[in-house]
Amino acid sequence: MKKKALFIINPVSGGKKKDKVPQLIKQHLDGSVFEYDIIYSTKETPISEVSKEAAQTCDMIIAVGGDGTVNEAASAIAGTDKALGIIPFGSGNGLARFLKIPLDTVEAIKNLNNGRIEVIDAGKINDQWFFNMAGMGFDAHISEVFSHGKTRGFSQYFKSSLQEISNYKAQKYNLVIDGNEYDREAFMLSFANSSQYGNNAHVSPKASLHDGLIDVCIIKQFPVYRLLEMGLRMLTKTSEGSKFVEIIRGKHIKVKRANADAVHLDGEPQIMGAEAEILIMPGSLKVIVGSKYKV
Repeated sequence: MKKKALFIINPVSGGKKKDKVPQLIKQHLDGSVFEYDIIYSTKETPISEVSKEAAQTCDMIIAVGGDGTVNEAASAIAGTDKALGIIPFGSGNGLARFLKIPLDTVEAIKNLNNGRIEVIDAGKINDQWFFNMAGMGFDAHISEVFSHGKTRGFSQYFKSSLQEISNYKAQKYNLVIDGNEYDREAFMLSFANSSQYGNNAHVSPKASLHDGLIDVCIIKQFPVYRLLEMGLRMLTKTSEGSKFVEIIRGKHIKVKRANADAVHLDGEPQIMGAEAEILIMPGSLKVIVGSKYKV
């Protein structure tokens, strides 16, 4: 029997046109293996609702978009026997890059034909799913600023970061990680399931989607003149060697901060209360990975 798939295309993700995607799917998806439908998400038909409904009848959901699109689709099928596919079209594509899914659209479609499925861990913050990365502090602040902009894409994200970095100050956090208490002042606090934010910027190079752990990455305030160094460390997977980076791994994390503020879940911002609980959810999601992905 053929596998039934639903492609959910987010027309605004990454600021990239997706007009040709349906025709490319028709040309390159193996019709002997799949039967499929395609739907575009809108405000009236959000990805989360479409995915929940499709999970009743489909074998897999294919997210055509960035990490936020992936999050919404994956949240609907996490903990089920349904599989997630990804055709990357975001600004960073952190999870797709980590899973070695091709960024080229044609190659990403052909990768679905290979059908190599792995089961990966996921995280929850205050009972909301994340699959790649969640965070507080500067990156959450930038995600919030970025979400109100008229344009998308990495260049706009980078521009927003440069505009905001000089004025943003570290915050105090109380952390309890698997029963051990830590008080830290952090410029940024990232909860890493995979190693990278996106665009091959690796904040926690040793992170694994299969170890049953969240990497709590504490990035301390650093001088602006060392921004280039910090960026290079992330691109060369040497961030853990920086005196401004501390990584503590755990399964159950509680965080307290002074006030409600921005957080992000796979790059999508929201305002969350002063306290948060983060849990690892081992083996929660079936996902089609790239042929070069190593467990």
